[in-house]
Amino acid sequence: MPTNEQRRASAKRKLAHRNERAAIRAKRRKRLLIFSALGLVVVVLVVVGIVWWNNHQAKVRAEREADIRAHTCAYKANEAEKKQLPKNKQVGLPPNPYGTPKKGTVQVDFQTTAGPIPVTMDRAKAPCTVQSIQHLLDKGFYDNTKCHREMVAEQKPLSAGILQCGDPLGTGAGGPGYTSPDELPKDLKNPPPEVVKLAQAQGQQMRVYPRGTIAMANSGKNTNGSQFFLVFKDTYLPPNYNVFGTIGEEGLRTIDAVAKAGIKPSTDPQTGQPTPGDGAPKKPVTITKATAAKS
Repeated sequence: MPTNEQRRASAKRKLAHRNERAAIRAKRRKRLLIFSALGLVVVVLVVVGIVWWNNHQAKVRAEREADIRAHTCAYKANEAEKKQLPKNKQVGLPPNPYGTPKKGTVQVDFQTTAGPIPVTMDRAKAPCTVQSIQHLLDKGFYDNTKCHREMVAEQKPLSAGILQCGDPLGTGAGGPGYTSPDELPKDLKNPPPEVVKLAQAQGQQMRVYPRGTIAMANSGKNTNGSQFFLVFKDTYLPPNYNVFGTIGEEGLRTIDAVAKAGIKPSTDPQTGQPTPGDGAPKKPVTITKATAAKS
């Protein structure tokens, strides 16, 4: 039979074993609680992250939609003008008028009978205008069209020097069969004080379209079509014309040569009076091929 001493030792061992197991169970519970807490934190972070991401994406979509709506181009068909066009010039409305790109540049190459005229179009200046011009270029609309008009200032303090192109009829009355909206310049400088005073006396505003500018011709508010003018000398005009890019140096040399040849004598069709400084260029200019780099 075990002695009392042996029984006490056995009891101590059993107690120590129970305490050890209890300590192990306590550690396990503690680890479980820690892991559970960490798991809960992870779940909360994931849920918060998902909520944040969804809200962020919704905000991005809303901003994108607002930006798109702000740059929707109001192209409008002009059926009467369209009927005057030959079939190969009936190109329809520009694609994707919803969400027009408003950043970046487009390189354009106008090959003419007078020489090359490279142009850089700037979407930030006039996104709907650039969208329209690129559409016309992609369709070959400008191929084999005349630059029908040259205008220079004959009297100081006025200043002008432009070559106008883009009319498929070559008369000054043609267009693409649709109109695009005004995107008027806001960064043109004022002309000299004497010109400002003269313009104010006539109830007008004048701005300087600097040499190297390319801008849209029009016949009134929101009537932009396909005609544009190339500025080869600082020109004073009202701020009523969409500026959409600049002419390269090689192009300016080409236009300078055309301007140097002079202007054909012309008369006002309504009054029959001579219009010095405004007529067809003596050196004929035809755009034989016009292309835009893909963007």
